[in-house]
Amino acid sequence: MNKLIKHGDTATSDIRPGCRSTFFIMLFLTGLLAGCATSPTGQTQLKLIPSSEVNRMGITAFEDIKKSTPISRNQQVNGYVQCVADAIVREVPGNTRWELVVFDDDAVNAFALPGGKIGVYTGLLKVADGQDQLAAVIGHEVAHVTADHGNARMSAAYATQSGFQIVQSMAGVMTPQKAQLMGLLGVGLQAGILLPYGRGQESEADIVGIEYMARAGFVPGASILLWENMGKQDKGQPPEFFSTHPSHQTRISDLKQAMPKAEGLFKQADGNGKQPQCD
Repeated sequence: MNKLIKHGDTATSDIRPGCRSTFFIMLFLTGLLAGCATSPTGQTQLKLIPSSEVNRMGITAFEDIKKSTPISRNQQVNGYVQCVADAIVREVPGNTRWELVVFDDDAVNAFALPGGKIGVYTGLLKVADGQDQLAAVIGHEVAHVTADHGNARMSAAYATQSGFQIVQSMAGVMTPQKAQLMGLLGVGLQAGILLPYGRGQESEADIVGIEYMARAGFVPGASILLWENMGKQDKGQPPEFFSTHPSHQTRISDLKQAMPKAEGLFKQADGNGKQPQCD
């Protein structure tokens, strides 16, 4: 008699070889039927991995980055970035307790991970001019998390692999599989692999991100100035953030189309006394 496989158990030795392919096909089809989810802007995406598991992987990835990347001890810089991040996450639905770390690194980059983790590199502060542009970056990255883009990307990869390898690959030292997983979560080049988000996910993060920043009292129009600044930094080799979040004219056009709603949210926030003073 075949033994029951516990959640997270990759052992399938008790399943006869002739039945394994059928088992995994049935497992995938069951997950596929139950794993369709709707994103904040109404897009349909796969969600085959439990949110608790994705959060655990995000937390593990963040701890790995903190061990391998210098952390800024500049109180002024930390206070400034924390002020912007706090204002943004207060507008995020749910009760997630977000952790922010400022990394002392010249990379022009930032990221957010499932489990409530935000990383900002000091190099970004040389490009994101002022609190409003920094809010555009943080809002954008947090939106990737709240829209479950990491889960959607891992689910797509999971669906093409047998068993649970992708879920198990987070454990231990850095391997190509672990680097891939961290890239899917949204860490990008800091994991040693370039895995840019798809166009639809980028557009969604832009739209949801400017709504977060507007609700927090940051000027939403700064998001357009941010991408223009990013473009000016391209001197043969674009910054990491620019590479993993490609800025096209269509992106700026999309932001302009979403701006009337965002400006309305900003005026409402301003009227309610939400006027961040982080600079």
